[in-house]
Amino acid sequence: MTDGSRVVTANLPADLVSELDEVASRIDRTRSWVVREALRDWLQEEQRRHVLTLEALADLDAGRTLTQEQVEEHLAKRKAARRHKV
Repeated sequence: MTDGSRVVTANLPADLVSELDEVASRIDRTRSWVVREALRDWLQEEQRRHVLTLEALADLDAGRTLTQEQVEEHLAKRKAARRHKV
């Protein structure tokens, strides 16, 4: 392969492969394309979760925390604001 790609092998349950094949057929793409897109999306989301976790830990270390009551008050205000938008 000259495009810099590499082959990766994974053992998948038969039902997951069936779903993969069904989706690939429905959208007229290859299995590889579907797996590549799904993995890319998952890796981006995992990176986002990792960054958020590091930010949360930094907030804890800096003492930036909220009480349960403060969280509940904030959520109640947001819920009320959403009801007024509808």
